[in-house]
Amino acid sequence: MTIDELNRISKNSFSDKLGIVFTGFDSDRITGEIHITENHLQPHGVVHGGVYISLAETLAGAGSIMLIADEGKTALGTNINSTHIAATREGRITGEAMLVHRGAFKHIWDVKITDDHGKLISMSRVSNSIREFRNQEEKRR
Repeated sequence: MTIDELNRISKNSFSDKLGIVFTGFDSDRITGEIHITENHLQPHGVVHGGVYISLAETLAGAGSIMLIADEGKTALGTNINSTHIAATREGRITGEAMLVHRGAFKHIWDVKITDDHGKLISMSRVSNSIREFRNQEEKRR
């Protein structure tokens, strides 16, 4: 699977609704970004923390899927721990997920989210369970 294919199959999904665009992938790293709109803001005018968490989990999940796409397996998020360090109001946020552990049944990713100036905004650790598809119908989804 390529980044273009990943962006294509993500159309009309939650990540698409958030405006997440996948921008790069290699064997232990995946990147993506969101261009901030007013829909991403909380009432106080800063990006809602859930946007950072959603970007982190989406990148880690997509990274795992990219790694196992040809193995007939899927990845399900099982744990996320996030710390928000600074706030941002506009521009673009960029996420970089780095693979920390690749086991047969568990992947763990560390995700850093930065603003347009490279300032660290949020950090997350995401765990994904890796499992076989139950049936062909599940695989098509």
